Amino acid sequence: MMEKNSEKTWRCSICGYLHYGDEAPEICPICDAKPEDFKEIETTVRPERRNPGHERVVIIGAGIAGVSAAETIREHAPDAEIILLSKEEGLPYWRLNLTRMLAGDFQEKNLPLHAETWYAERNIDLRDGITVTRILLTEKAVELEGGDTIQFDKLIVATGSHPFIPPIPGADLENVFAVRTADDVRGILNVIDENTNVVCIGGGILGLETAAALAKQKTRVTVLESFDYIMPLQLNPEGSEVMKQHLGKLNVEVVAKAQADCIIGDGHVTGVHLKRGQLIPADVVVITAGDRANAELLEEAGLMVKKGVLVDNFLRTSNPDIYAVGDVAEHDGVRYGAWAPAMYMGKIAGMNAAGVPTEFGGIPRSHMIKVVGKPMLSIGVITPVDGSYRMIEDYADGGYRMFMLRDGRFTGCLLLGKMKLLKPVRKAIQARLDLKAMLAPDTTAQDIADFLSAS
Repeated sequence: MMEKNSEKTWRCSICGYLHYGDEAPEICPICDAKPEDFKEIETTVRPERRNPGHERVVIIGAGIAGVSAAETIREHAPDAEIILLSKEEGLPYWRLNLTRMLAGDFQEKNLPLHAETWYAERNIDLRDGITVTRILLTEKAVELEGGDTIQFDKLIVATGSHPFIPPIPGADLENVFAVRTADDVRGILNVIDENTNVVCIGGGILGLETAAALAKQKTRVTVLESFDYIMPLQLNPEGSEVMKQHLGKLNVEVVAKAQADCIIGDGHVTGVHLKRGQLIPADVVVITAGDRANAELLEEAGLMVKKGVLVDNFLRTSNPDIYAVGDVAEHDGVRYGAWAPAMYMGKIAGMNAAGVPTEFGGIPRSHMIKVVGKPMLSIGVITPVDGSYRMIEDYADGGYRMFMLRDGRFTGCLLLGKMKLLKPVRKAIQARLDLKAMLAPDTTAQDIADFLSAS
């Protein structure tokens, strides 16, 4: 049921959470932002609050989105039954730290999100090694491998994504890996040493973090990127060149415009052949060519799926009792595929499943990278689309800064190096901050940085 909203509505500039009330909240329940991080917006309707009582909420997927949902449900619905299903064996873990584990900077014993007692103390029924084979809409149940079913009142799907493996001959050879699970990392670490030649196919964030991690293990690493420059979805050519030079200092070779047409070897990999005829020696190949949503369960159940399953502002699918969060979800045309939005979405779906109406207002797509030793933030629009855009950049402190404006409003930013502008940049982009009053033909990146720091 929907009702007219006579209260003011406030959007968090950090996570997109929408708050209803005469004033902004003292603290954002999703990301802990302060009142000054909220901006009043216009909206008209919201669902009624309800008491879930002893309802059963089943969560499929125990990554950060699923665990955040479970934790939030318990905070707001103390009597609800929560069943958290994990396909992987063992405790849910920090997938965000897999490349740090690959680099040897993070011990595997610290990988779990929480100790086993954490789930027991919150009466969260964690079941690991469980594969869900079907969602039964009419019965309001999920079917497990083996035929057993679990009924639900509300269902949260947090099944994440899987690595995209291009149709390259030889991708099934021994010592060809992806990096998605702890088992993947263990497998790579078991076969590398200081004399290993590693080729990473794909020069996006995961490819570069993987390459830098393996370089720390003293392997010889080559990154193959089919585009004209590395990280084309997150960087412009100028920023990409700065990152490439930094990787060179780590002994990571970058080969752009390099399309792999086959992986060669007799049983196990010995090299990667490029379409232009070049052969790159390889003892290990890691494919880091992006990911795809694990949306098969939802699609087979008849729910609306495009890049991911479609969800509304309350993260409901086309079935109002089923929510989707994290990498599997597509909100307002965006499938985020990143850790922070997955956590925020998990919390918001958890609040909704617990009867607390909460909207996800969407956030500008942002990407961060740290493992390579050159911190990076890429947020909003990074490539000018037409003449209404203005790009202001510099190479301060051995890094790179680029501010993108459209008709005088702040729409995008790249930072490579120092991250002191991280929070003001995120707030300014969320608010589409109007900079017309301080813009002039000779305005510099430092001028904008100073303005953001003071705002």
